[in-house]
Amino acid sequence: MKKIVILISGRGSNMQALLEAKLPCRIAAVISNRVDAQGLDIAKAHGIATAVVEHRDYADRENFDAALAETIDIYQPDFVVLAGFMRILTTKFVKRYHGKLINIHPSLLPAFGGLNTHARALHDGVKIHGCTVHFVASDLDHGPIIIQAAVPVLRDDTEQTLAARVLREEHRIYAQAIRWLCEDKVVLNEQGQTILLIHRQSGFTLVSPGLE
Repeated sequence: MKKIVILISGRGSNMQALLEAKLPCRIAAVISNRVDAQGLDIAKAHGIATAVVEHRDYADRENFDAALAETIDIYQPDFVVLAGFMRILTTKFVKRYHGKLINIHPSLLPAFGGLNTHARALHDGVKIHGCTVHFVASDLDHGPIIIQAAVPVLRDDTEQTLAARVLREEHRIYAQAIRWLCEDKVVLNEQGQTILLIHRQSGFTLVSPGLE
């Protein structure tokens, strides 16, 4: 059975969704860069080992990433799963876990990388928004895409209502992506593209606003 380590910085709602998804893997540990991260208590309640590598204890990103990697490697995970981990990782760290480092982002990448994705989507007037699970690459919020979910942007949406709609889909697709990875149903080819080894894909189309 494959092992995963989850990295968090805050409440860990995506982490909690993974803990509750009955995935075919062992969640070896939850690690945070903040000692006050609420998700640590949730992990402990599920009987998961926890650790803290406080980023403020290190002079720069390189030293923090080195300490973080040392802690991760104690658990020898097959995958390192970022679930609201709010630190930009160095190229050296990303290369160390090439093909093993997974992230979820609250937009339909490559659109709206970075922060404040829902506010930017509303400002730009997009009609379809969503979330993306991807392998992490050195460029921020880039990397081979595993799965995406799209939601409509409604006329009266606020940043909060849109964020809540997207978050519901994050919880669904992150669990699916990790399940596929643990079952060897997602691989990276030589060109750095994801190949899904599944037999059936949906042809469903989302149109927003709806056609009349």
